[in-house]
Amino acid sequence: MTISATAPRAAAYRGRLRWWTELPLIAVVYGLYTCARLLVRGDVDDAIEHGIDILHLEQLMKIDPERWLNRLFTNYRSFGIPADFWYASLHYVVTPAVLVWLWRRRPSQYRLARTWLMITTLLGLVGFTLMPTAPPRLLTSGHGFIDTMAQYGSYGWWGGNASAPRGLGGMTNEFAAMPSLHVGWSLWCGFMLWRYGRSPVLRALGVIYPLGTTLVVMGTGNHYLLDAVAGAMVLSVSYLLAPRALRVIDRVRARRTGHTTVVATSVVPEEKKEQEEQEQERGAPKAA
Repeated sequence: MTISATAPRAAAYRGRLRWWTELPLIAVVYGLYTCARLLVRGDVDDAIEHGIDILHLEQLMKIDPERWLNRLFTNYRSFGIPADFWYASLHYVVTPAVLVWLWRRRPSQYRLARTWLMITTLLGLVGFTLMPTAPPRLLTSGHGFIDTMAQYGSYGWWGGNASAPRGLGGMTNEFAAMPSLHVGWSLWCGFMLWRYGRSPVLRALGVIYPLGTTLVVMGTGNHYLLDAVAGAMVLSVSYLLAPRALRVIDRVRARRTGHTTVVATSVVPEEKKEQEEQEQERGAPKAA
């Protein structure tokens, strides 16, 4: 199964998409998200209480690998230092890179994929607002977690405030643990690489990247397992909302311009999409 636009060919999509409109759109959405994220830090006591509640729930369900992974990363710098670099950088590098790759290589999938990612991000903000949550590294020492970002801070550019560069700790919301958008974004990247990557290397990265990110966010003490599960759930809900959001946007645009834009946002097999595009190139009627 894949996200696909079945009506126009890829070349038509590439012609409609303009980088000088896409970049400001993404920048504005991310800027609004970042500002709002800072404004909804939440109460410290509530955030810590929520974190402890999540940890106790995991212990009750016997699904609490965070402490074991955190000990592994803190006891062995060969694990901890690469994990800190992974956490502090790839989240902000891989996602834009996949967006650019989709733009260039899969333009017919780009618009829906971008909308899916944006809705995921905005729903994550709703989660931060409704349930500010302290990550494991901010709980009291009695819970057994160590902040690996602080422990190995001399090896990188980050300070003691999550992945924020030194001196910019006030620019981050440390109570934005639930849901984990590190996991949500990495799963989005993994889906795109696995589904649309032609080479075995890209498909392998589509599996390794989200799996590695999930382990890293727990081992560094930045997220609970249930944060990761919530990130995956937010991504799933956004997957269902994205086509509907695009249909609404296109209806509004059509009313304003007087032109109807045909944008199919159905989920169809990749083989059918390729067959339809080939038939359109030959001028043959579209297969039923």
